[in-house]
Amino acid sequence: MESLFALFSDPAAWAALAALVVMEVVLGIDNLVFISILSNKLPEEQRAKARRVGIGLALVMRLVLLSMIAWLVGLTAVVFDLGLTGPLNDYGQPAFETAFSWRDLILVAGGLFLIWKATKEIHHNVDATPSDDLLDKKQVAAVTFGSAIVQIILLDMVFSIDSILTAVGMTDNLAVMVIAVLVAVGAMVLAADPLANFIARNPTVVMLALGFLLMIGVVLIADGFGVHVPKGYIYAAMGFSVLVEALNIMSRRAQQRKKAG
Repeated sequence: MESLFALFSDPAAWAALAALVVMEVVLGIDNLVFISILSNKLPEEQRAKARRVGIGLALVMRLVLLSMIAWLVGLTAVVFDLGLTGPLNDYGQPAFETAFSWRDLILVAGGLFLIWKATKEIHHNVDATPSDDLLDKKQVAAVTFGSAIVQIILLDMVFSIDSILTAVGMTDNLAVMVIAVLVAVGAMVLAADPLANFIARNPTVVMLALGFLLMIGVVLIADGFGVHVPKGYIYAAMGFSVLVEALNIMSRRAQQRKKAG
């Protein structure tokens, strides 16, 4: 207990905690968007439960990984190298490389899964042809809930590894990392239902969110190949897209009120 008091009497620890909380919340956005889209595919009475389970698993995975930091850092060791590198950039580093670690392979696999999932959902939303299912509805709902949880677990693992490795790179204090993860996951819990409900009420936002997932998938694959895209660029683009879509929603509502009046 005394060590905790000593830690948080240090201004540097508070600065590290603040920076890490912001970073963990930002990294949690990707996780939350995926959970929101996937849970909205379920029957309404199962959606909140799926979101709680998904976010709970995200917390458990992050805490488990924090308790295995030595093993987790070992995931960055090169497993095999294809010997291919891109041309050097302005900083003297190769544009891409094929020296893969377990972390790289997990990121590539997660990126491919996100691209497949987002493309499948976009096709489902664009294709206006309805599909009739002859199976019993309750059975379909149960299978869908189970498959949704499995998919959430897979992506939770990818995002959790990325999140904790980022935390390890920012601080070496376990207490700071644990508190940052708890705060970030708490923010996800608070934002989960409002975000999912907003997406469900605005169909055009679904396509925007799926576009985000596609972009995140591409970034994960690029990261796995050693191409590090600055996260600021990604989230700036996402923020601008959200702003434009918010203006579109406001415009449509204004037109609807004008017609109703």
